[in-house]
Amino acid sequence: MTGKYPARLHLTDWIAGHNRPFAKLKIPAWTQHLPLEEKTIAEELKGRGYATALFGKWHLGGPAFYPEHQGFDLNVGGCDRGQPGAYFPPYGIPTLTDERPGEFLSDRLTRDANTFIEANQDRPFFVYFPHYAVHTPLAGKPEVIAKYQKKIAAGNYTQTNAIYAALVESIDDSVGAVMKKLAELKIDEHTVIILTGDNGGLSGTVNAQGWRAGPTRNDPLRLGKGSAYEGGLRVPLVVKWPGVTKAGRVSETPVTSVDYFPTMVELATGSPAKGIDGESLVALLKGGAALEREAIYWHYPHYHPGSATPYSAVREGDWKLIHFFEDDRVEMYNLRDDLGEKTDLAGVDPKRAARLRAKLTAWRADVGAQLPEPNPRYDEARQWDGEGAAKKGGGNAKKK
Repeated sequence: MTGKYPARLHLTDWIAGHNRPFAKLKIPAWTQHLPLEEKTIAEELKGRGYATALFGKWHLGGPAFYPEHQGFDLNVGGCDRGQPGAYFPPYGIPTLTDERPGEFLSDRLTRDANTFIEANQDRPFFVYFPHYAVHTPLAGKPEVIAKYQKKIAAGNYTQTNAIYAALVESIDDSVGAVMKKLAELKIDEHTVIILTGDNGGLSGTVNAQGWRAGPTRNDPLRLGKGSAYEGGLRVPLVVKWPGVTKAGRVSETPVTSVDYFPTMVELATGSPAKGIDGESLVALLKGGAALEREAIYWHYPHYHPGSATPYSAVREGDWKLIHFFEDDRVEMYNLRDDLGEKTDLAGVDPKRAARLRAKLTAWRADVGAQLPEPNPRYDEARQWDGEGAAKKGGGNAKKK
């Protein structure tokens, strides 16, 4: 939304996060809403004459921080929740009304998105469409679930969750329906589409009883959502820019979500935004030179049931270093040769590891990243105990 690293905003976890009061480290007092003083991409584009709308998940604070206060003319479904109550009505989403019996949530949001696009076809518009899918509680249309159950029974697949597959298909259907609407209105040739995700699939969770497999796998990537490894950090990214991007062309340049803000500003104005952390991808999308920056960064001073303990990470070219705060340990991988992160090279190439660690430390200082601290309540026997979600910030008092 801002083109800035979450660490700079101190907004480093999903709201309201997981609270483990007896863990080895005490997490910092982080910000649990998107501050109104931050300029969002919606505010930037709205100021340039764009109609702006959000359909789906917001999850960036309570009512005072809802999308309509952050530059969006229309908010359909955005609230403080990170998941729906259900995918069939009643959805349990306070900002969704006019529910139609039996209408799947992905279809409902798509219907409203296409209505907005049609109403604004003669002016510039920005649609932010973060689906609630794919997320628990897993659900799908019965006929689609049955289709995948039949397919799974007849084959030999590593992915065997028919409900998860049906939920993924609902997103595929949505993307297709939006693209069809753009074509029907004859505006598809001057509409840019960016399709991406927020994290890898949930491959499992871990607690005092051990590892519990999740609904999907990210092979050959290691682990998944809530992990410092590629299964958690690496996401799909597809860009359709008619007349510029070519079907089937692949770029190996690592990019990250802070890059979307300056990219969209340059698409709209011809010049990228300044004073933020992201770098415009316009030249890259045109097939041009590599980006100017040397590295990209992650900072997660929290615990997550997907296996994460507090960490920071840096990627420079093919090299990735992870700094785990609990034991002040680093791991380093060459992702070109070892995409599955099976061979830790920190001890093999200590000079490179030391340099990357120093670079990561300098970046944390530059963005003012919050760090976890030793926890005076640490209890090894109770370290997996939790007290639900944190209760403060952004109007979010619900436990998850």
